[in-house]
Amino acid sequence: MKKRTPLLVGAGVVLALGPHAAVAHASGAHTAGGRTAVAHAAPVATAPEDFVALSSVDATIVQDMRYATKVNFIGRRIDGYRQPLCILTRPAAEALHRAQEKLLPQGYSLKVYDCYRPQRAVDEFVRWAKDLDDERMKPEFYPRVAKDRLFADGYIAQKSGHSRGSTVDLTIVELGSPPAVGGPARPVRPCYAPQGERRPDDSVDMGTGFDCFDTLAHTDDPRVEGAQRANRQFLKGTLAGEGFVNLPEEWWHFTYKPEAHPDTYFDFPVAYRSVAGH
Repeated sequence: MKKRTPLLVGAGVVLALGPHAAVAHASGAHTAGGRTAVAHAAPVATAPEDFVALSSVDATIVQDMRYATKVNFIGRRIDGYRQPLCILTRPAAEALHRAQEKLLPQGYSLKVYDCYRPQRAVDEFVRWAKDLDDERMKPEFYPRVAKDRLFADGYIAQKSGHSRGSTVDLTIVELGSPPAVGGPARPVRPCYAPQGERRPDDSVDMGTGFDCFDTLAHTDDPRVEGAQRANRQFLKGTLAGEGFVNLPEEWWHFTYKPEAHPDTYFDFPVAYRSVAGH
């Protein structure tokens, strides 16, 4: 770690809305246990005008879009991720830009793993979680959790705040650090293994990898100490100052408040054409 100051460094009516293939939920519940039926609109290529590509607001923020690749807990590119692109509502993107402006002089940068997530991608997560025969990625991403517990333990749900457009998964990297090497750690190690043993990632050490289905990934887990804990608090504090709220169960998960679309779940694809001209 470079020296810096200061730092000890996932039942209402459901509708398809208009031309943007949005899914609106009349109640606040969006957990896996709900009885909500999702109306699937035909996919369209455009997002509402207040959605933008993050790179159009801040091109310096690193993008490592895991669901557009096979480097994720399912092990394949996820439905709806047509290009490795971060899309967010403009207020959320501008808030990340402000946070980035604070980090750059200290020798750090934000790195995003996931941003807007189409409902069809969430649906794929749900189908995968119900397929108890597919445990190909278990040794790395959920070695201590039985797959039939993923819903009950809150790791997979039928709705995600990411589909509303103001939620982002991210970390911090040191400026000038070499890019993460593609492919898994050799041999494959649990996502909570020491940083030098788990899947390569240029993130500062947060104690676990991204999308680690384990209680050790809880932001304030008392077992996380020293530099790892300080790194989590640095990320949380930096983003909180710009209006982001952390999900306590995932150190990487933040939602910008107030949300532009708090009750709407969109399904347009992650692609440049979805936000062309925005």
